Amino acid sequence: MPMLEDLRFAIRMIRKSPGFASIAIFTLALAIGANSAIFSVVNGVLLKPLPYSETERLVGVWHTAPGLNFPLLNASPSTYFTYREEGRVFEQIGLYDNDSLTVTGLGEPEQVDAMEWTEGVLQVLRVAPALGRAFTAKDMQVGSPDTVMMSYSYWQRRFGGAADTVGRTLTVNGRPFEIIGILPQNFRFLDERADLFTPLQFKREALFVGNFSYESLARLKPGVTLEQANADVARMLPLMMEKFPMAPGISKQMFIDAKFGPKVRPLKEDVVGDAGNVLWVLMGVAGVVLAIACANVANLLLVRAEGRQQELALRTALGAHWTQIARKLLVESMTLGIIGGVLGLAVAWGGVKLLVSKGPANLPRLDQISIDGYVLLYTLGIALLSGLLFGLIPVFKYATPHLSLALRDGGRGSSEGREHHRTRKILVVSQVALALVLLISSGLMIRTFQSMREVQPGFQNPAQVLTMRITIPEAQVKDPVQVLQLQERLIQGIQGVPGVVSASMSNSVTMDGSNSNDPIFVEDFPSAEGKLPPIRRFKHIAPEAFKTMGNPLIAGRDLTWSDMYRMVPVVMINEALAREYWKDPAKALGRRIRETPTSAWREIIGVVGNEYDNGVHKEAPKIVYWPSLIPQFWGEKMNVRRSMTFIVRSPRVGSAAFLKEVQAAVWAVNPSLPTANVRTLQAIYDRSMVRTTFTLLMLALAGGVALILGVVGIYGVIAYAVSRRTREIGIRIALGAQQGQVQGLFLRDGAVLIAIGLVLGLAASAGVTRTLSTLLFGVKPMDAGTYAVVSAGLAAAALLACYLPARRATSVDPASALRSE
Repeated sequence: MPMLEDLRFAIRMIRKSPGFASIAIFTLALAIGANSAIFSVVNGVLLKPLPYSETERLVGVWHTAPGLNFPLLNASPSTYFTYREEGRVFEQIGLYDNDSLTVTGLGEPEQVDAMEWTEGVLQVLRVAPALGRAFTAKDMQVGSPDTVMMSYSYWQRRFGGAADTVGRTLTVNGRPFEIIGILPQNFRFLDERADLFTPLQFKREALFVGNFSYESLARLKPGVTLEQANADVARMLPLMMEKFPMAPGISKQMFIDAKFGPKVRPLKEDVVGDAGNVLWVLMGVAGVVLAIACANVANLLLVRAEGRQQELALRTALGAHWTQIARKLLVESMTLGIIGGVLGLAVAWGGVKLLVSKGPANLPRLDQISIDGYVLLYTLGIALLSGLLFGLIPVFKYATPHLSLALRDGGRGSSEGREHHRTRKILVVSQVALALVLLISSGLMIRTFQSMREVQPGFQNPAQVLTMRITIPEAQVKDPVQVLQLQERLIQGIQGVPGVVSASMSNSVTMDGSNSNDPIFVEDFPSAEGKLPPIRRFKHIAPEAFKTMGNPLIAGRDLTWSDMYRMVPVVMINEALAREYWKDPAKALGRRIRETPTSAWREIIGVVGNEYDNGVHKEAPKIVYWPSLIPQFWGEKMNVRRSMTFIVRSPRVGSAAFLKEVQAAVWAVNPSLPTANVRTLQAIYDRSMVRTTFTLLMLALAGGVALILGVVGIYGVIAYAVSRRTREIGIRIALGAQQGQVQGLFLRDGAVLIAIGLVLGLAASAGVTRTLSTLLFGVKPMDAGTYAVVSAGLAAAALLACYLPARRATSVDPASALRSE
């Protein structure tokens, strides 16, 4: 078979030139491996369907409130019951929320990640328990016996997979819960990592239009579109206001002014979030690296083909048709591509393993990333396509019907003309241009990283701050005041640990994602009649929380334990909120705010520095800090925060011994309280930066590879020009040409290529970097400084690559050169 013969011939030719083959295959393996690794991430995160039945019918049920500047707003119990009872488009709907539960009686007390959901959730996903049963409407009724389901892994870990687990009792938050079901081994709820699941219970008669703090999912009826679903939700929103009373202080007109509307979207968007922005950018970056690699290999093949002109011309003279020669060249190039692809798979496999083990923890569906059949097909495709692309260039140049002219062009004494060099020069210009695009993108991300690092996030020396979640269940301590007393004793016990500088607690520390947003009423700035008051972030704190975090007190004083026990009506606010209303933080002192129109006014006693709660790349939110024990809050006689993050500042943070001493101090006060989410403030901060760090690392690696390939490409062109013009160089030197003149001859050629590549690269960057705008912070896509510095750096590196072979040209011996071919 001719194709099999061509393949054998290609392998012989590759083995005949091991140096050329090694460089070409290594270049392709890196580029193809990078593409396959990133595609495996894109495939696992973005392209793979969710692991449920008929995922195209699964939706997340969200809302919008542009009048309140909320492009995306959660669901609430009132929306859930309205849509379930009045809906025409949902086959089934469910409501869910994150939770954390204390488990005792199985050894040391343990804080377990959990989910609360309604009985419709598993039906929406069409998932049946592996053992036992799912929640029913009866489990959701307030006053029903407490029930719990557990994940397969938790069942194996804590119960050894015992078959009689269903029906047994598990002590959760100090109360006995009946274990009613075990979820399947491969089940995972969206991208959550929960081990225990409890039913959401609501008193229907106590519900109102508000409390938009839950998430909702639904399964559309067959044939229903997203447009139809959104239209039906829009129809039901007015019905909700008829079925349920409005929240305290909120009128129907306020609800209308908020422009409350539907936002039903594919459930996959709830899982993936905005990760697609980064991943598609990285996919494009990998494609650019592959294009540069193909250009490099094409240059190598051109050089090699030029050395085989006589051989190819002789084959033509002996009767070989030009299509046969073209086929041989293409088979050889595609063989190189396939070998590079096979080795690239090994590179991709290592990259994926490293990413899954060390990658960003907040990358969604991280466990779905693997080298599967789709990745193998993709790798084969780009390997063949790459081989075809870089193989076509020498085919068009040397396997045309005019190949016989090479017999006349290859004689002794001939000098290479400009036409002979044009293709290689075009490839080098392309490499320089593409490398510049990647390097500018990397430079912009470096500037972004620097800008984010310069922002004061709302804390200092985060590596010296330990955080941990401690929850006091109502079954253990019912009285709210006694809860605060126990929390104070815990803080005092922690403060007694050697090396502790200070300790306190807050229901949410900066950037931990535990956010609550509600309206506030400001005494000096009453809302217009019927208008919805501004929504601001709420946090609940204890004394010295800001001192422990390292957040500066700008005006006034801190909260005290006396304030809390005497229930003095006081609050603290951050600088952003103070400046919004009073311009000068000091003028906020003594002013009063409240959470509802009928609540008691509470005096502002202190203003603290801003916390960049949403990440340093976003504006600092306006925050109200309430005492963790507060009377008459949202109509509740006495409100206490039972689940708090305890904050500990010490230079000993990071050592295992210190953590054990802190935990021992907690258990000395109450041995039934587990410590959960134990991490440093530095870890929380790093997590908030992970998207930028990950993107920066990937772009920097791609830019570095592009720089190396571009420099190697231009070095190869100039070096080849020197080798082909040896005789000319000898004549020039024999006629008295100086070293500078000979060097300048080649440096000018290289400088022209570099200049053209830079101009094209700058033009391309101006368009391409706009796609990075959502990833940038503190720097514009057209930042002149970045463009100038990167261009100068690339030009310097490329000129050095020109200088080295140009300098070698001056060492040519005229006598030897005149005797050479």
